[in-house]
Amino acid sequence: MLEISQLHVAYGHAHVIHGIDLVVKPGEMVFIVGRNGAGKSTLLKTIAGLIKPASGGIRFEGRSVVGEAPEKLARSGFRFVAQDKKVFSNLSVRANIALAAHGSGTPVEQAWSKAVQLYPKLDEFRELPAGRLSGGQREILLIGRALTGTPRLLLIDEPTEGLAAIVIEDIFRILNGMRHTLSFIIVEQNLSVVTRLADRIYVMKEGQIIREITHRGELTDTAQLEAYL
Repeated sequence: MLEISQLHVAYGHAHVIHGIDLVVKPGEMVFIVGRNGAGKSTLLKTIAGLIKPASGGIRFEGRSVVGEAPEKLARSGFRFVAQDKKVFSNLSVRANIALAAHGSGTPVEQAWSKAVQLYPKLDEFRELPAGRLSGGQREILLIGRALTGTPRLLLIDEPTEGLAAIVIEDIFRILNGMRHTLSFIIVEQNLSVVTRLADRIYVMKEGQIIREITHRGELTDTAQLEAYL
């Protein structure tokens, strides 16, 4: 579905991503792990079209998408959930979903129903200003927004960062419920989530992929992954 080859990214004279190769197959949940500063978020933003690479290829279903604007990629089915958990704070939870629905040409009721199926508690907060949600609830709202329209590839940056264990389990259940129905690239540091969900893991260090893990025994080996973090 997604194929990245020899991708290089630079901020001015600072070379941040060094020749990355990466593959995501249809219905696959791929995780990227590594220490802070490894270039994981930069990689996601580049795939989402927010950063233009210096060189290299990004192909989606056989078509080159290098240099395409984020809105064009969104129409192709890309969805990006950023790390900052920013919502439209003064609008209600339902209005946040409605905005995403209008942007994707989806009926609002259909989008809202899909979000509530994802996380039924959203219906309790429907008229609450989104800025009053907890960090975990905002993350779930953002995932719900990303599912409007016809998403095919979800890019999610640090979905469980800074969240309480009980909320992390909510997010785990949501992601687990969507596995194999979409393709995912998720940057995540919580290895409990990674080892329970991953079909493939890429380990990043200093802007490079230093390990690709696909073997089931290694995908669930938390101790081995901790060594990379």
